[in-house]
Amino acid sequence: MKILVEILHPAHVHFFKHAISSWKKRGDQVLVLSREKECANDLLKAYDISYTSISTLRKGTCYLLVEMLIRNWRMWIAARRFNPEVLVGIMGVTIVQVGKLIRKPAIVFYDTENASLTNRVVYPLAHSICTPTCYEERVKGHHLTYPGYHELAYLHPTRFTPDPSVLKKLGLDPDEIYFVVRFVSWQASHDLGETGLNLDFKRTLIAQLAEQGRVLITSEEPLPEDLQAYQFSLKPEHMHHVIAFSNMLVGESATMASEAAVLGIPAIFISDTGRGYTHEEENEYGLVFNYKRNQPQEILTKVDELLNIPMEHFQQLRERLLKDKVDTTQWAMDYIDSVILEKT
Repeated sequence: MKILVEILHPAHVHFFKHAISSWKKRGDQVLVLSREKECANDLLKAYDISYTSISTLRKGTCYLLVEMLIRNWRMWIAARRFNPEVLVGIMGVTIVQVGKLIRKPAIVFYDTENASLTNRVVYPLAHSICTPTCYEERVKGHHLTYPGYHELAYLHPTRFTPDPSVLKKLGLDPDEIYFVVRFVSWQASHDLGETGLNLDFKRTLIAQLAEQGRVLITSEEPLPEDLQAYQFSLKPEHMHHVIAFSNMLVGESATMASEAAVLGIPAIFISDTGRGYTHEEENEYGLVFNYKRNQPQEILTKVDELLNIPMEHFQQLRERLLKDKVDTTQWAMDYIDSVILEKT
């Protein structure tokens, strides 16, 4: 089989890495076309995944449009040469257009409802759109759902085991109290119109957490001088081990909030637009707590409340979540195989 995989974001590397490894082990040909976005290509290198980078993310709406044109052109050329049996990706703007041009099915995996403009273009062109069952928006197209989350493609217990030795190499003790804080740049297409937390609140949040334990900040944007002491530099492939032994995650990334949740770590997700999966992780499992930017006092109160709950409680909630959900990688591979077989 010949499979083209599009990578637009570091989280996409995690989503597809186990599938890519399995496909290659069974003799399939896999072409990975990536984008210069944060540490996406560094992750591909770390996992020894061959790739070709075909575009670079830059700030500004006009640059997003220019990049899309560049990606379409370069992917079309690569796809004509490779002649894949299927194209797969997350979000899927480029693969659905190129798939139509070369008359091959494009399968889109997505979980972000507020990317409404992109979704209106992508979904009708896709062969199929695969979302978690908790996805909250109507999908115009061939829609399939599965009981899982993107994060369970790589953090399901069959795929990931937290390694305390990684922490020791980073100067961390698995038994110490520490918190992971995530600030984002708001440059993704689904972030248009959104802005992040103001600097005063960031300082207040960090100060409150620092009274209880060590604070590790991971930020897409440069931090002010007074917060740089909290910035934690590490290889991106180590991040999930760091989250797994932490006491809490707070930040603006829905993906990282969900990563914490499936690892049994309480998370506070702060955004003016929600996600179906973080809503479910709050309402059904009590592992993520969703807030908007205009709720600073409620956020700080929840931080204090969570600090007084034993970590064993959240691990028990995680066990219940895992009983309800599937290994997303296995589900995705089974479905992709069925589409290829159907077309041959």
